[in-house]
Amino acid sequence: MSDFLFEDFDEVSAKQWKQKIQYDLKGADYNETLVWQSPEGIHVKPFYHQDDFEEEFQSIPGQPKSWKIAQKIFIDDEKIANNIALDAVERGAEAIIFSAAEEFDPKTVFKNFPFETASIYFNLTFLSEAFYNKLIKFFSDLPANSERKAIVYYNIDLIGNLARTGNWFHNLKKDHEILDSIFEKNPSQNLLSVDATLYQNAGANIVQQLAYALAHANEYLNHIATETKQPLSLTFKLATGPNYFFEIAKIRALRKLYAALAKEYGTSETCHIISTPSKRNKTLYDYNVNLLRSTTECMSAILGGADTVCNLPYDALYHKSNEFGERIARNQLLILKHESYFDTVSNPVDGTYYIESLTDELAEKALQLFKEIEKGGGFLQQLKDGTIQKKIKESAEKEQQLFDSGELKLLGTNYHPNKNDRMKGDLELFPFVKHNPTKTLIAPIVEKRLSEITEQERLKTES
Repeated sequence: MSDFLFEDFDEVSAKQWKQKIQYDLKGADYNETLVWQSPEGIHVKPFYHQDDFEEEFQSIPGQPKSWKIAQKIFIDDEKIANNIALDAVERGAEAIIFSAAEEFDPKTVFKNFPFETASIYFNLTFLSEAFYNKLIKFFSDLPANSERKAIVYYNIDLIGNLARTGNWFHNLKKDHEILDSIFEKNPSQNLLSVDATLYQNAGANIVQQLAYALAHANEYLNHIATETKQPLSLTFKLATGPNYFFEIAKIRALRKLYAALAKEYGTSETCHIISTPSKRNKTLYDYNVNLLRSTTECMSAILGGADTVCNLPYDALYHKSNEFGERIARNQLLILKHESYFDTVSNPVDGTYYIESLTDELAEKALQLFKEIEKGGGFLQQLKDGTIQKKIKESAEKEQQLFDSGELKLLGTNYHPNKNDRMKGDLELFPFVKHNPTKTLIAPIVEKRLSEITEQERLKTES
């Protein structure tokens, strides 16, 4: 029936659309008036047309059919962590991300845990071969009569730790010996991850984030896949920023880039992606606006094709983890999934001219930068040389200048601020960059929010 509906309408070419727009501009320059340039150097046009594409659209490799709602839990007290996890799953969480700074007893943490309902992720800030083997054995020994084997992602990231802290867990040799030993014993497990949230939260633009994530991953592929010839399961952690359509395209571009890279190594072309909202644009003042920011960022992650989405509580900057903040963050995702039907279609943006164009342009620019990194000795070498840190700092400073000038707006902070807002007495956490005097092998990549200096100056004036 749809064929008959459009038989009476002539097709309009891209050229005809542009001519019509230029006529309506009444002499104003088309490019100066309607085309804008992103920080990544992409010129965004006022319209996109099928004439812009020579070939048919290709499906994105590894695009998930569904996405999961995750919640982060820090393991301080094992029994409390267990209670929080059970409650979170009962209230709708489909994945739990456990963070820990020291070893814990998995039997206590996972007592009565519904593995058939929720997946498990780990973010451990220490590296112990004995503990990882113990953890893997615990999940492997779970009763065979479970409805579903536990799905676990261990997320070991040696290079991510080096980039974030400036040091290896132990040293280069020992870290890789531990990783190799764990991988040799458990080659089929989801062991490795690439933490690209650091690059976004430190101020890297989207092309840099993609290129650094790919180069970061290439270090692991070159080390493990080349030597073992085993299929490598890799997880990417991404931070989603406020540029709605660009962030959708970013996730799609990463899948395309990784598939192309993994193909060269003869390993699995599908990666696993977990996304969380950016910290960079979150604010201390008028903090309820963070709810709106994180909602649109989660929407970008879902539409872009993240496997798992973990929201950032609106008060995460200044409050310790609390039941109210976590519940609101989880409920934002539950509304998107069950009330806004964001789980109905698995690939809603496929074939969208604008996003398809953005995906291709971001991928092409990131691939070019990736090649430059490899020519320069690879990601690890450029970290040691300080090149990656320098490039991120340059990008962050450009963005900071836009914020300082008011061109980049954060509502409630540098745009329509509430002068009666007071935060000094409500700070449970230190919400600013902490200067670490510890000696490091390389300069660490430091996360920094755009509004930090403005907020510090404002706190000084509070009575």
